[in-house]
Amino acid sequence: MAKARSSGGEAVIGRTTRVRGRVSGDGDLVVEGNVEGDISVGGDLTIAEGGRATSTVEAQAVTLRGELEGDVIARGVVHIETGARVRGDVKGESVAIDEGAEFVGRLDADFELPPELTGGGEGRRRR
Repeated sequence: MAKARSSGGEAVIGRTTRVRGRVSGDGDLVVEGNVEGDISVGGDLTIAEGGRATSTVEAQAVTLRGELEGDVIARGVVHIETGARVRGDVKGESVAIDEGAEFVGRLDADFELPPELTGGGEGRRRR
């Protein structure tokens, strides 16, 4: 049976661990190994360099350094870092994709339009 290390509010799925099935919790989660199944955490989710997930992931904030095949639903920021490989739709309050990251999918994020694109006045929020 796979075990996750935990210290405080953070759990870690280690590099040599493979999890098949749904993963959920209230705190933060770091995936260094392999997860096949949906992930839902109340805190932040990090898929570390070398980590891989085939799943829909839901968290407060999501940082991707490894591989994800599936959708991302974040209540806060999504950051796809250099070297990450993501295939799926990404929804978050804001989304940052670093140069050197690989992303194939759709983005859904709120952002402010500059006044020159809204006909003057204040920028309006768009999705």
